[in-house]
Amino acid sequence: MREEKTTAGEIIDRLSAYIAASGEAALPETVIKKAKHHILDTLGAIICGSSLKPGRLAKKFAGEMGGAKEAQIADSSVVTTAIHAAFAMAMMAHSDETDDSHERAGMHPGCAIVPAALAMAEREEADGLRFLKGVVAGYDIGCRITQALGVESVRRRALSLHGIGSNFGAAAAAASVMGLKEDLVKYVWDYTAQQDSGKYYWVRDTDHVEKAFVFAGMGARNGVTSAILVQSGFTGVADVFSGEHNYFDSHAPDAEPALFIEELGSRYEIELTDIKKFSVGAPIQAPLDALLILRERHGLTAADVQSMIAHVPDDRVLIVRDRDMPDVDLKHVLAVALLDGGMTFDASHSRERMKDPAVLAIRNRITLVGDSELRTAKIKRGGIVEITTTDGAKLREHVELVRGRPANPMSDQEIEQKCTDLMRPVLGEERTKNLIDRVWNLEKVKNMRDLRPLLSTP
Repeated sequence: MREEKTTAGEIIDRLSAYIAASGEAALPETVIKKAKHHILDTLGAIICGSSLKPGRLAKKFAGEMGGAKEAQIADSSVVTTAIHAAFAMAMMAHSDETDDSHERAGMHPGCAIVPAALAMAEREEADGLRFLKGVVAGYDIGCRITQALGVESVRRRALSLHGIGSNFGAAAAAASVMGLKEDLVKYVWDYTAQQDSGKYYWVRDTDHVEKAFVFAGMGARNGVTSAILVQSGFTGVADVFSGEHNYFDSHAPDAEPALFIEELGSRYEIELTDIKKFSVGAPIQAPLDALLILRERHGLTAADVQSMIAHVPDDRVLIVRDRDMPDVDLKHVLAVALLDGGMTFDASHSRERMKDPAVLAIRNRITLVGDSELRTAKIKRGGIVEITTTDGAKLREHVELVRGRPANPMSDQEIEQKCTDLMRPVLGEERTKNLIDRVWNLEKVKNMRDLRPLLSTP
């Protein structure tokens, strides 16, 4: 039996009090700024993902569901229930690999939490600051639950950390925006735990549709549903984290529940979350950066490279090896980057280029290696690229902290440029500029519905 490290009721009391107070609590300026970065980054992912298969399917599905006109689905004229809007926008946000990620939590928080907070903010006609605080609260809960369960323990059981974290994060964000009182928040955890789901076989999804559902759509839908059920009067078990058959005992008997509330209110998980520099899978970020560094430093072209070895952590190899999707296939991404000298959204999502003879020729010169030392390194998610040139030179670059990691953050200007590149093809120059400006100034937004004209399309 696991040794109890917290008293019965302590976890549920701390979590519920935190969420109940979060809408009015003051946040450090650094947290507010970081939250704006992630809101912008996720809005960029939503808008650009709206035209990809998962996003198109989700918009169509939600548009056909009808229901109360509570929240708008971005890049559409559809106004539907908060549940459907959160689901659709979350699917859009993870239609590709441009959304944020949290290394210690093993999940992508923004793609579910931001859409859930946005849909609920519209439903409640909340102001911009309350929306932002709901996002911060969602990251704090969603990114802690997986750490409390034990990231590696969950993975060994072939369960999806993404489904768990997004579920709890979206519920926390929704309850925060709603302003639910502490006794009602306790029931939100109950219905959230009952909807906890996600299996690791999502890695076999070749269209990214099920992946978008597990990582984002399912969690946003479930979390918002939990909060609305409780707001409408549903009651249940007031403490699912202690007592007989509690959540931790049934889900992960060797969990560390105390991690769920560790430094809650002083350590903000959004400050520990990565923003991707490139619109490709997280394990590809560092080797791609390493290749581009070598290319620029040595003036390399494709003709100069005889062979290349790319090292990624050995537990990430299956995620990036021989995939059917261009943005999560490491060899393909590196081949395109060597040819182009960079990596744009369009380049990382072009399936046609997966058949390009020039790309295939370079791909055949690349070896992918699973490196146990990268997996166990103090700094996670590093990557190494080794190149042998046609004249016999040996080049090597090890990137530990790719741009966008918390210890190497992107600037305001870099965030804005990334979002502009993602949103401008859909929204146009003027609306993109105005939307970005409104997010930088969320404190002045009196009603989140005021953003609808900037997000809607005919």
